[in-house]
Amino acid sequence: MQTRRHFVGASVVAAALVVAFSGCSTTGSAPATPEANASRKQSIDAAAESTLSRLFSTVPGSRELVGKARGVLVFPEVIQAGVIVGGQHGDGVLRVGTTSSGYYSISSASVGAQLGMQSKSMVYLFMTQEAFDKFRNASGWSVGADASVAVVKLGANGQVDTTTTTHPVEVFVMTNSGLMGDLSLSGTKISRLDI
Repeated sequence: MQTRRHFVGASVVAAALVVAFSGCSTTGSAPATPEANASRKQSIDAAAESTLSRLFSTVPGSRELVGKARGVLVFPEVIQAGVIVGGQHGDGVLRVGTTSSGYYSISSASVGAQLGMQSKSMVYLFMTQEAFDKFRNASGWSVGADASVAVVKLGANGQVDTTTTTHPVEVFVMTNSGLMGDLSLSGTKISRLDI
């Protein structure tokens, strides 16, 4: 009986986390001022630049792969938390070349064996013009439903093999300990931020 209470209590806490994450991209009912939006954009841009620099310095071959992409969507900090029920959320920027071309949020919810919290960075690469156009023209975009996304892995030589990355959308996922190569992104939703 006590185990059941702990399970129900943990589920309620996790559900509250998911609700909190889903509202992270808004700052209440009042619209943000132009100054606040400009500050938020600057913060996202600076964090994205830092994320790309870290990617290039720690993952051999990543700069070349990013250079081949039609567009690069950088989420510098995606916070994931859960107790049985979990969620993740973060804000990022779409870059075409070196120009910021829009701001986005990423979120997802999950149910299963999970406990704790972690932060990761995610860099989505739109490798074909068709995949990039589909993303830009969508009001909301989901991994699995709108596109097949492949997680970039390192080859036996410790480098990204740019000749075998053939998916329309590729993604790097980095934690403090390095590149993650085995995770599911299905159900991840990306939406444009109104800033």
